[in-house]
This record gives sequence, C-alpha cells and structure tokens, in this order.
Amino acid sequence: MQNANLIWHNHVPLKVSIFAWRLLRDRLPTKSNLASQGVIDVEVCQCVSSCGQVEDARHLFLLCSCFRALWPLVRSWIGFDGVDHNEIYYHFIQFTNSTGGLKSRCSFLQLIWLLIVWV
Repeated sequence: MQNANLIWHNHVPLKVSIFAWRLLRDRLPTKSNLASQGVIDVEVCQCVSSCGQVEDARHLFLLCSCFRALWPLVRSWIGFDGVDHNEIYYHFIQFTNSTGGLKSRCSFLQLIWLLIVWV
C-alpha cells in the first residue's frame, strides 16, 4: 500500500487521515467487523441503509445501492468520467490519479476523496 501514504494530506485534519487509514485497512467498526470480534451478533449485521446486505466497509463505501450513487455525482461535479473500482484501496488510487500527473490536481482529488469518505 505504498500509495496509501496519500491519505496523509497537509490540508486535512489528522482525524480524517486516521479514519481513511483505518478504512483502507478494513479496521472501521462496521457491523461485520464487530460481529467477527464477538461484540454484536451475526444476525444484526445488515447494512444501515436496510438494503439487506452485510455491512462491511467495502459495501458501505462502494457497493451499497443507497451510497454508491454518490461517486458518479462527485465525478460529474469535478468534470471527469470514469468507472469506480470495487475495492476501496484501488478506488482511492484510481480516483486520486484519474486526471493525469499534475501534482496540484492529484492533491485536489485526494482532498475530495477524503472529504467524501469522511462525510
């Protein structure tokens, strides 16, 4: 995860970068992770959106029918087309590097991605 260092951005509060670090490593307290640690019962692992799927980080941030619609809207707002990757790490890399090599543009896209996952 060498490119995961991109989450440590100077213009982002530390708590947001830590959140993203945990997200990229599947260390958030999702229902799936809490059930695997015995904190909650497996029977209550359904997604908060009531879509009927198991709530894990990948589902919440990329696959859930309720939340996945956000990414095309963000891409449209920024002004670039693309197809979202279904793995969080690769989604982050693809999103932040999607418009070429300009450092300022990459930095802007990092900020946008971090903002979206935080909110």
